[in-house]
Amino acid sequence: MVSLTLNDYTIAWICALPLEAAAARAMLDKTHTLPPRSTDPNAYELGELNGHYIVIAYLPAGVYGTVSAATVVSRMRSTFPLLQFGLMVGIGGGVQ
Repeated sequence: MVSLTLNDYTIAWICALPLEAAAARAMLDKTHTLPPRSTDPNAYELGELNGHYIVIAYLPAGVYGTVSAATVVSRMRSTFPLLQFGLMVGIGGGVQ
């Protein structure tokens, strides 16, 4: 098994809702665990999709909007310094 570090993750997937994060997690080929960082309050789901190392994060419960999303992304970029791409993907009410 390959030992991964925070620097190995290059794709950020941001979700507004926990339900969206659950759908994103279900798409991963593999899931990973890394020790949490005390300086970052974001909750992350880590994994692999088609050979790409992905970090999934969602906005804090009940806190929505561009300011909240920007805060999550700022912390995410600090924790995962080599992120190259970021996506904010939602379900648009399509999954129940």
